[in-house]
Amino acid sequence: SNTIIGPVEIGSDIRLAQNITLSGLNHTYEDASLPIHVQGVSTAPIVIEDETWIGANVVVLAGVRIGKHSIVAAGSVVTKDIPSYSVACGNPARVLKKYNTKTALWERV
Repeated sequence: SNTIIGPVEIGSDIRLAQNITLSGLNHTYEDASLPIHVQGVSTAPIVIEDETWIGANVVVLAGVRIGKHSIVAAGSVVTKDIPSYSVACGNPARVLKKYNTKTALWERV
C-alpha cells in the first residue's frame, strides 16, 4: 500500500514499511482565480540513500534527502533533509539520535 510519486531515487538495501507516501510532486496554486487542478505541478526529487529504514505510515515531501543508514520512525512527516546515520521522528520529523563513530553508540541529539 505504498505510494511513490516521482521524481524519487531509492538506494540499495532499503526497508520500506506499509502505507508510506513518497511524493516528489506538488500542485501549484498561486493564481487564486483558477482552480488548483488546472494550475500545473512542480517537482523536486526525493532521495532515499542506501541502508535506510522508513517506518509505517511515513510521508516524505518533495525535495527531501534521507541520508545513508538512517531510520524514520512510523507516522513521521519528513519535511526537510535527514542526515546520514540518524534516527528521526515526529510531525514534522526531527532528528532525535545520531550514530557516534567514536563511541559506536546511537546518542541523543
